[in-house]
Amino acid sequence: MENNVDIESEGGEKLETNGSIFEERDMIREPLLLKSRVNTTSQIAIVGANICPIESLDYEIVENDLFKQDWRSRKKVQIFQYVVLKWTLVLLIGIATGLVAFFNNIAVENIAGFKLLLTGNLMLKQNYYQAFAALAGCNVLLATCAGVLCAYVAPAAAGSGIPEVKAYLNGVDAHSILAPSTLFVKIFGSIFGVAAGFVVGKEGPMVHTGACIANLLGQGGSRKYHLTWKWLRYFKNDRDRRDLITCGAAAGVAAAFRAPVGGVLFALEEAASWWRSALLWRTFFTTAVVAVVLKSLIEYCKNEECGLFGDGGLIMFNINNSVPAYNTIDLLAIILLGVIGGIFGSIYNYLVDKVLRTYSIINEKGPAFRVLLVIIISILTSCCAFGIPWLAKCIPCPPNVGEECPTKGRTGSYKSFQCPAGHYNDLASLLLTTNDDAIRNLFSSLNTNEFRLTSLLLFFVAMYFLGIITYGIAIPSGLFIPVILAGASYGRLVGRLLSPIANLDVGLFALLGAASFLGGTMRMTVSLCVILLELTNNLLMLPLMMLVLLISKTVADCFNKGVYDQIVIMKGLPFLEAHAEPYMRHLVAGDVVSGPLITFSGVEKVENVVHSLRMTSHNGFPVIDEPPLTDAPELCGLVLRSHLLVLLSGKLFTKHRRLSGAETLKRYHAFDFAKAGSGKGLKLEDLEISPEEMEMYVDLHPITNTSPYTVVETMSLAKAAVAFRELGLRHLCVVPKTPGRPPIVGILTRHDFMPEHILGLYPHIDPHK
Repeated sequence: MENNVDIESEGGEKLETNGSIFEERDMIREPLLLKSRVNTTSQIAIVGANICPIESLDYEIVENDLFKQDWRSRKKVQIFQYVVLKWTLVLLIGIATGLVAFFNNIAVENIAGFKLLLTGNLMLKQNYYQAFAALAGCNVLLATCAGVLCAYVAPAAAGSGIPEVKAYLNGVDAHSILAPSTLFVKIFGSIFGVAAGFVVGKEGPMVHTGACIANLLGQGGSRKYHLTWKWLRYFKNDRDRRDLITCGAAAGVAAAFRAPVGGVLFALEEAASWWRSALLWRTFFTTAVVAVVLKSLIEYCKNEECGLFGDGGLIMFNINNSVPAYNTIDLLAIILLGVIGGIFGSIYNYLVDKVLRTYSIINEKGPAFRVLLVIIISILTSCCAFGIPWLAKCIPCPPNVGEECPTKGRTGSYKSFQCPAGHYNDLASLLLTTNDDAIRNLFSSLNTNEFRLTSLLLFFVAMYFLGIITYGIAIPSGLFIPVILAGASYGRLVGRLLSPIANLDVGLFALLGAASFLGGTMRMTVSLCVILLELTNNLLMLPLMMLVLLISKTVADCFNKGVYDQIVIMKGLPFLEAHAEPYMRHLVAGDVVSGPLITFSGVEKVENVVHSLRMTSHNGFPVIDEPPLTDAPELCGLVLRSHLLVLLSGKLFTKHRRLSGAETLKRYHAFDFAKAGSGKGLKLEDLEISPEEMEMYVDLHPITNTSPYTVVETMSLAKAAVAFRELGLRHLCVVPKTPGRPPIVGILTRHDFMPEHILGLYPHIDPHK
């Protein structure tokens, strides 16, 4: 079991907001000199809709004397307790995420159902202006609630949250990214936002919600709330918390799509940066728990105990009655869909990026402007939802239809809108309903001519552009549902055009269109394939689904990155890719280390330690043993800022420079240096050290990590970057190649591998070579 420690801010290394609206402001910097390189790129990023300071997480095991003492004294029963508690926590994550997802579904279906019933009843009475006022009024009220929560309570809850979770699992931490307030706003803001009729989904926010639940359960206890059970202290480290949050992200996907296997694969393919077999078991167990919880609750709702919530099962969009028999024409059409999805997806990502940059300017002006933007987009969405159906002609109800036509209730495929008896409005059936019902209508294979070609085209344009302008406002918003709606509409459109010569029905074409657009925007393959198959319960579509996803991803990759990767870059999150950039092969580790380097002696004067902590924001300090302790200066290890603060607070000082590690080991336990819950650790301002104590000495050996990861200064920067990411490091010591020099050249942190820092040092380097 690992006992890692987090520290407060990155050690003097800072990140530039990669192309964000703050770029010009942050470009005002001191020159970067080769002899004394100081990493002065900015240390902030956009999290949700707010600007936050960026920190890094400690996944490395800190092997100091306290850790070794604790490890040697640990009994088998304690190891058993740790294992049992970890499985218990992932069980609780699954149960809690399943309950939250079910609550979200019930709330959205009932709130949106009441709004749609009210609008529909007024339309039946031909009170058209009152119907629009009711629809727009309800939407604006719900949107305002979501916007106020996001703008004033938890700005980090805005957006889908997947880029932030992805960055967290890569080793990036930011204030409030997984805080309880963020969890609260994510749940209720998502309910209000989806029920308000925005072209957003609750699936992306569910990933963030699952991660917040996991973080809350994995805090390792809280002294503030008297949750200091002895067993919980095992989880006061970033390594265990990372595993739990990975399980939470997988549980979020499983709960949102009712796709347990898809949730595991999503965590593996998209969310997690580090993976191992033990984590596979835990995520699979978590998603299985989610599936059981959802199944039990949905069975309960079949007795009409849940208001307007439907009686569907775990399969959200059941099209299993369609048997996919396909010919050459169908395969050519699927290839065409893949190409269309790749092109549309890359354009979608480009436009989302531009809109997010524009919205960032508005969001920077303050929370009132964020709420105002939400209200404007809500009114625009209401106008589209109510106005576009007037462009459609009334269609006679098909004979021998299996359901009521026109539909009188909240759900159904045949909304009458302004049409006379025996007729329905196909655009109203798609726009004046919940997003989930619109997808069911598009995936339906019962009536090939249910939607006219012009209606499908209008609906595609509306969903495409409403999805773009809605993502980025101050509400929790997912991208899955808008992309599925737009993709299914053009997929069904292609199916209608080819219906005389194609074997596949229009519902299957809609499914493949949704898959192509998802592949073109998100660039996932395996997880998307499995999620869609679990959504529709049609395993026979597997070969066609694989084909369309591979083609759409390949085409879209020719133009830009996936939408979540673009958002990570735009927000300025210092994400480390699995591969090194080509230009890094032209440099060595010693070329990019920043200075000046601050080191401590093994037994250091208290005044020097306090002064260094006050004057710098460094989080890792090399400890060097010097004569007479050793024959020549040698690197003892690395000491962390938070450990120094704890040691100073204990005031185990000596009047003379001598080793006092035995006294420290008797007084302290490894858990005394563990990471504080929610990142609230000891601050330098909390220490009260007298002038007499400033002149005393403190032995740093017991808290020094004596086995830090090191690389020689001549190692390729590309190899150093890969090692840094694969090992999950926060600090990488660079040591000299030749003897007779100081034992350490510098420290590499996450920010030293960022393109902004490297290309700022060496502007002549071509970043593409």
